[in-house]
Amino acid sequence: MVQTLEAIRRLEGTVLDASELEGVVLRYGAFYGPGTSLAPGGNVVEAVRKRRLPIIGGGTGIWLFIHIADVAEATRLAIEGGPPGLYNIVVDDPVEVSVWLPELARVIGARAPYRIPAWLGRLAAGEVGVRMMTEQRGSSNAKAKRLLGWQPAYSSWRDGFRGGLGAEKAA
Repeated sequence: MVQTLEAIRRLEGTVLDASELEGVVLRYGAFYGPGTSLAPGGNVVEAVRKRRLPIIGGGTGIWLFIHIADVAEATRLAIEGGPPGLYNIVVDDPVEVSVWLPELARVIGARAPYRIPAWLGRLAAGEVGVRMMTEQRGSSNAKAKRLLGWQPAYSSWRDGFRGGLGAEKAA
């Protein structure tokens, strides 16, 4: 995971520091909505439905989500004239795994996820999975909103899950 993050940072730096071009870097949150793993029938939703995605450790990892339609709109705005820079394309409210995972289960009509200790999580999900569940940190979308003029349709993951997943589930 550390090597991957270093490679991403190096790539972002190369784009942003290039003198021959103006670079825009978009960092997206966890996708949800049609065609993603967080959609009815998607891998994550089905794992939650079958209680195969537990909360690992304290579930203190902070996640930021983004509906796939908001991804498309932010990307369009950036391509069509966003000033050079790095932008976080995420919802307004970061949330701990211990909060969003049970809410997702509730929205899709599934039972609450199991909780397992981190040592057991390492066996099931590996070190990266444990870190995502326990150590991941959020980021702010303020720059994207200010400089791109972007506003997510679902500013809250909770509203997005209810409207973006609950409505799709009913359909």
